[in-house]
Amino acid sequence: MAISSLRVLYASPEVNPANRKAITIPILNPINQYGRVFFFAWMGFMVAFLSWYAFPPLLTVTIKKDLHMSQQDVANSNIVALLATFLVRFIAGPLCDRFGPRLVFVGLLLAGSIPTAMAGLVTTPKGLIALRFFVGILGGTFVPCQVWCTGFFDKKIVGTANSLAAGFGNAGGGITYFVMPAIFDSLVANQGLTAHKAWRIAYVVPFIIIVFIAMGMLFLCEDTPTGKWSERHLWAKETSSTETTSQGNIIEINSGVSSSGPSTTPSLYNMGLEDVEKKGARSPRVVDKDASAIGQIDTLRQDTVVAPTRKEAFRVAFSLSTMAVAIPYACSFGSELAINSILGTYYEKNFPHMGQTKTGEWAAMFGLLNVVFRPIGGLLGDVLYRFTGSVWSKKLLLSSLGLIMGAFELAIGFTNPKSEGTMFGLVAGLALFLEACNGANFAVVPHVHSYANGIVSGIVGGFGNLGGIIFAIIFRYHGSDYGKSLWIIGAISLAANLAVSWIRPVPKNPVIVS
Repeated sequence: MAISSLRVLYASPEVNPANRKAITIPILNPINQYGRVFFFAWMGFMVAFLSWYAFPPLLTVTIKKDLHMSQQDVANSNIVALLATFLVRFIAGPLCDRFGPRLVFVGLLLAGSIPTAMAGLVTTPKGLIALRFFVGILGGTFVPCQVWCTGFFDKKIVGTANSLAAGFGNAGGGITYFVMPAIFDSLVANQGLTAHKAWRIAYVVPFIIIVFIAMGMLFLCEDTPTGKWSERHLWAKETSSTETTSQGNIIEINSGVSSSGPSTTPSLYNMGLEDVEKKGARSPRVVDKDASAIGQIDTLRQDTVVAPTRKEAFRVAFSLSTMAVAIPYACSFGSELAINSILGTYYEKNFPHMGQTKTGEWAAMFGLLNVVFRPIGGLLGDVLYRFTGSVWSKKLLLSSLGLIMGAFELAIGFTNPKSEGTMFGLVAGLALFLEACNGANFAVVPHVHSYANGIVSGIVGGFGNLGGIIFAIIFRYHGSDYGKSLWIIGAISLAANLAVSWIRPVPKNPVIVS
């Protein structure tokens, strides 16, 4: 049994014949198309995070001293780094629906790599602030990362797939706290460079890595399980004759038995929407009970992303169900972004004997825990969904994690620990519930207006950065009083999660996109 469970990590995945999406995740098989897309999705987001958050580890002492930056200059640069990402994420969502997440992913990586390579030209605090704005483009890669995974993995496991990809990617925020000081120290100690030159040269490394990954994504991956993004609507026409040729093992989801022959299910797209309405034809598999209540037409469309009009996109973006996942994400991911920016400095303030490198290493743990904690949220969401058959179970998990996260922020803020054990223990507890909350959120997102997944993902991702900006402003306003800022953020998180906990996760009267 254990061997069979491990086998899914490297074997070609089983595939749902109704939508050609995988129902297992071949994490250790980058040769298979599903495994390859999963690998580049998380790796692309990780290297983006590596550059996006490459400045805070060296801002604590080295860059701050070299550019004669004040504490307000540092805070402003942290805010600006989130502002560009906030704008890009809102734009990236509709672009994913129009051009496909892979090309959007590649474009954002290349666009953000250029200012990363230009870090060596910065000579003033204002120059660094301007540079970090453009580097912030890389933060927008989260949206195509999630939309791409949603397009390749079935709703039974999409929460796990999205949270694993995002969790591995977010770990880049922790890795950079190890990598950038290590590169800097090596250039100073082994190459004999001055601090003035060493930190500038250090930023060439993430530039090279980003370009390499972007090229791999462009030339080695597919837009959808069936090929080009522009042809994504055509797969249903071939279902009856080509199900057994897909990469992976086609299975009937309801029976769990492998299918070796062609499906006898009629092609719904060939029948036409009018025929569907008259004859009551149904998809081979209704994904969830909430979706089945919507009606036959929406069931037909639920796995095919379309490019909605501006009016339709506006209605999707500002529906209550979209806000019900966007606002909690503003609190959870927003907290993570803001805390990542100040954690090393917070540790140095409370434990001055540790120094820049040591505090950076401890601050790195907050981001690195994403590898374990964010997937926990997605996995729990999928388990509850399989057990209950309702998206409400995922929504209740999301609300619960958000409330506990807020409680931990209050605890850290009010106690402002001066003991290393207490501080690191509370931050680890915060990381568990905060990062699990992020994972649980994107276990719900694929169910909300699933035919416009790019728009919903972009809105939710953008709100994450909006929260990061608001919380970064709170940190800036209160200066070095990090404890006070944290309990204020905790109070906001508790109130916001309670305020949207009652909203349906899947809209009762969905927007119909023509």
